[in-house]
Amino acid sequence: LPSSAGFVVGHAGLYQALAMFAVAYFIIGMTVLSVCAIATNGALDAGGAYYMISRALGPEFGGSIGIMFFLANVCGSALYVLGLVEAVVDSFGIPPGQEAGTGIKVLPQSYWYELLYGTVLLALCLLVCLVGASIYAKATFLIFLIVAAVLGTILVSFFATRPLKVPIRLPSVNGTETDNGFFTGFSLSTLRDNLGGEYGVDYTTGQMMSFSSVFAVMFNGCTGIMAGSNMSGDLKRPSYSIPRGTISAVLFTYLVYNLLAFLMCATCNRILLQKDYGFLRDISIFPPLVTVGIYAATLSAAMSNLIGASRILYALARDDLFGRALSLAKKTSASGNPVMAVILSWLVVQIVLFSGKLNTIASVVTTFFLLVYATVNLACLALEWASAPNFRPTFRYFTWHTCLLGIAGCCVMMFLISPVSASASLGFLLLLLLALHYLSPSSTWGYISQALIFHQVRKYLLMLDVRKDHVKFWRPQMLLMVQNPRGSARLIDFVNDLKKSGLYVLGHVELQDLDMLPSDPLQPQQDSWLSLVDKLNVKAFVSLTLAPSVRHGVRQLLFTSGLGGMRPNTLVLGFYDDEAPQDGLARHPAFTSAREEVPLGFPPLRAPTTPKLLSAREYVGIVADALKMLRNVLLARQLESLDKAWELRRAASPPPTIHVWPVNLLRPDSARYADTCSLFLLQMACVLNMARAWRRARLRLFLCVEAGAMPHAQEEKLRQLLKDLRIQAQIQLVPWDAITRLHWQTCQGPPGGSAEEEEEEEGVVNFPSNTTQVSDEYVCAANKLVLEQSPAPAVRFLYLPRPPADTSLYPLYLHQLELLTRGLGPTVLVHGVSAVTSTQL
Repeated sequence: LPSSAGFVVGHAGLYQALAMFAVAYFIIGMTVLSVCAIATNGALDAGGAYYMISRALGPEFGGSIGIMFFLANVCGSALYVLGLVEAVVDSFGIPPGQEAGTGIKVLPQSYWYELLYGTVLLALCLLVCLVGASIYAKATFLIFLIVAAVLGTILVSFFATRPLKVPIRLPSVNGTETDNGFFTGFSLSTLRDNLGGEYGVDYTTGQMMSFSSVFAVMFNGCTGIMAGSNMSGDLKRPSYSIPRGTISAVLFTYLVYNLLAFLMCATCNRILLQKDYGFLRDISIFPPLVTVGIYAATLSAAMSNLIGASRILYALARDDLFGRALSLAKKTSASGNPVMAVILSWLVVQIVLFSGKLNTIASVVTTFFLLVYATVNLACLALEWASAPNFRPTFRYFTWHTCLLGIAGCCVMMFLISPVSASASLGFLLLLLLALHYLSPSSTWGYISQALIFHQVRKYLLMLDVRKDHVKFWRPQMLLMVQNPRGSARLIDFVNDLKKSGLYVLGHVELQDLDMLPSDPLQPQQDSWLSLVDKLNVKAFVSLTLAPSVRHGVRQLLFTSGLGGMRPNTLVLGFYDDEAPQDGLARHPAFTSAREEVPLGFPPLRAPTTPKLLSAREYVGIVADALKMLRNVLLARQLESLDKAWELRRAASPPPTIHVWPVNLLRPDSARYADTCSLFLLQMACVLNMARAWRRARLRLFLCVEAGAMPHAQEEKLRQLLKDLRIQAQIQLVPWDAITRLHWQTCQGPPGGSAEEEEEEEGVVNFPSNTTQVSDEYVCAANKLVLEQSPAPAVRFLYLPRPPADTSLYPLYLHQLELLTRGLGPTVLVHGVSAVTSTQL
């Protein structure tokens, strides 16, 4: 600590040195507040900052920062070992230019010799760390006593030593050259000369110093604040010890740094400060003690970083974020000391030692530590902003402002010190994040992202005001009722294409009575449904309910699904027919490609002979209920036969088509194309065509015309409507005189009051009063007309008439729909009750 203070003051001067200390300790202080807050919010385990970040931000951030923090400690340990080697060689090395040593200066100097000295010193650190945390704690306490004694001696020496000249030997091209530094004692002239900055060349590396490079070296002396938190797994009461020990250490070292800076500036000239980093020995009243103190402090820092790196590596290995790659680091001794993690950390430090001079890796180490500190602040900020009730740290001297200031300070200083190192570190962090996101297993730690998303979604849902809805911004919000997903996989996927960034809810009704059950039977099913959503890759919510009947259950879901301005406006049902359900889930690529069989807990499909859960009357009643609630209705028939991937891969043949019939085929006396329901049908076909998977498909719009009804005028009117609605579709005229003739023959003339009745019916969404008048022969002819239009489309959209008011006619209504859609392949019957198209900007 004292020698690095001399280096900083010598180059930066007193003013800039004090500014550096203030900036460094401001960043450290903000980070310490965040560390204390997280450390007092629950039980801490091994890993220190890694454990805090991973449990707060999740495995991706935690694992990435854990690796970065491990590397920071590894490089920090190598840095201190190299610094100790430099001090040893400075004291006992043979001076440059001499072949043989004299007196105590007997150690040869060269790159390989210095690497050997570093290896020996690192082996000593390894031995202490292998014994365990207890011997390390005793060793560091002994070192603390030595350093405290040395610091006291140095402070006394500034007052007790008389002015003297200090000869300085410097390496040069011709061997060595000698310069003289001066210890002047307390002198106003010396203080005035040392107030401003005067950056020179670092005589150990030959590099020109600057504010950023000096700050990088100085900041490494402050990184010990995480030493206590790194030992969190070895402390008896980490939540008690970490805040008190860390804050005490920060305050003490900040005061000592500032005091030493002032004393050095007032007593030592700049040549002495810049060109002799060991000048404190020369001015000390007892020089050997200063040497021992420097060695002890540097050795303690090297050990602290080595044991910290090993604890982080052990925590990473134990969490299995990197699988087998770190499995070796899990092995511990009988006393619980992670010996393999210590050995692996030592090996990496040994590799870093090959880099050579200590100031070469100082900027990299500082960048890594700053990145870790920024992430600790980010973790605390996220916990504070999430406002989770369980975030109740006993340490309350922090706010989100302190976290934000800590993050900003760390990021600014990272790029000021070394833009290249900062950019490379962030790039490396991003790669680790992506790798862990896709490769790491899911954890049970809890994800802060979920808490933050909840906090923001709640806020925005409150801002989503249904009174401000406008037709320009309408979007389909689907509630798809699913009895058993095994028979509805392709329908679920199809409706996902229809939702157009809107709400999508999978609804299911369980026919049971909660009064007769010991617990809620829906909770165990929830995971299966959510897994289904994940595997099918659809963006849907799941809503399950208990009810005495399917109709009551659908009513419940229509009333209660969604929240605020996000509620279903469209009900989608499968078609009610006698076809035996097929298990499309077992054949779905999302499940057939998996190693295990279908793991979802859905029951087997209903056998063809098994009675259905709802009657035809109840099914039509559901449609009627939805329309009364002003919900649009879609009935999907034979969607399980739609092979979307095959349909859309047909590149050699003409692109797939979507057939649209916007006329009520069960009301030949009301062939209108511009009512609300027809426009909604057009909108849904257009929405499907806008989905990414369906963009190659082409819309074909069928205009049913009668002889003498000016078909070309009708076509032009429809074309203008499509132009106004910005819908691209091919219009095809379909003569249907023969079809309507069947209807009039059955009715024996057109129904009376057609004009007035039609206008009246438009107000109630085209209620089909002539349901009983449409014959099966006519409906079969209409079905044949639709079927004959070639080429066969990928899917058809047909107009769905409103159910009759007389509930006794429900079976007949359903029978006519079955005849109309028989053999058509994938077909969607559509009935809209709300205006959804706009010609405005």
